[in-house]
Amino acid sequence: MGENILNNIVALAIHDLERRNGVYQVRLAKKQLLVTPTTQRVIDELYDLYNRRASKSHGKFTSSEGYPTQEQIRDYVKADTKDFLRLTSRMMETLQNQAQARSASTGGHVLFSHFQRDDRDYILVAIITDKLSAALRSQTDMQDVRHLDIDGFRFAGRINLTAWAGHEERYISFLKGKGDVSEYFQHFLGCNSVIQGRVDTSNLVSALKDFVADTKMPEHEGNKFLGRAKAICERASRAREEIEFEALANELIPKNPRPLSDHLAHTDRGLSDHFVPDRRALASLVRFKGATKQWKVEFDRDAVSTGVVRYDPKGNIITLTNVPDELVDQLRSEGLGHG
Repeated sequence: MGENILNNIVALAIHDLERRNGVYQVRLAKKQLLVTPTTQRVIDELYDLYNRRASKSHGKFTSSEGYPTQEQIRDYVKADTKDFLRLTSRMMETLQNQAQARSASTGGHVLFSHFQRDDRDYILVAIITDKLSAALRSQTDMQDVRHLDIDGFRFAGRINLTAWAGHEERYISFLKGKGDVSEYFQHFLGCNSVIQGRVDTSNLVSALKDFVADTKMPEHEGNKFLGRAKAICERASRAREEIEFEALANELIPKNPRPLSDHLAHTDRGLSDHFVPDRRALASLVRFKGATKQWKVEFDRDAVSTGVVRYDPKGNIITLTNVPDELVDQLRSEGLGHG
């Protein structure tokens, strides 16, 4: 999904959220962060890492009172002169309040980026901490070095400004944690992430079919893959258990689950992790169906693989074989099928 496309950085800012004796304090930057080859690499790496994190939730701005982020971003977007430092400074106040209310973060460097990708505008927020490592100065000397722990970020979210302006249903995503960890960042963004089992299941079904097509699985193998996926999701549905994408990928492709996990996790797919599958929406994983005013047809994928149902794409013709006796008798009783 456009992995090789560079992120065109519009603006960058980094502020600090510090926790001292249980009290959160904000240290604001006085200038925006410059766009350099280093900051470009950091944003590109963060974007890719964020996309690969499987446990995300998706939603939109809440209409409830007390969540100022939407208005802060609206002011920024509508302004003739974009003041990203002012926007992010205002957002830091909201972040500080939410952190204090839930004590869910030890703080860190809060990196904000406004960037463009695939003709869309985004704001990405990530909290990154420092990591201690060692640098070898010579064969006889080492020294401590502190650097940004890009791989280890736990709190991050993305707002699709273009989708928001276009009134799309879901345009905010954020990493899901457990309990207050998830709620902390969700409340900071002011995101309403209502889980819709039927919609989320349909989106998962589409993503699994896309994976079969994108990886060019042989027909028989693809049918088995989708059949196993349906069985796993139906098992979870019956037990009222939530689907986890990493666990699903591990069970479906135990020898190499990463490509599927990355495919499902990609933020642009808008797939919310951790939902109970809707069994009705799972049927299309292994079944085709269609209808006109004059007829209706429905058959399993295996019917195509085994030749029981044949499709001619040139003539756009479907041929059904092994017609059941009951249907044959009905047709014959009406005098049909005799030329």
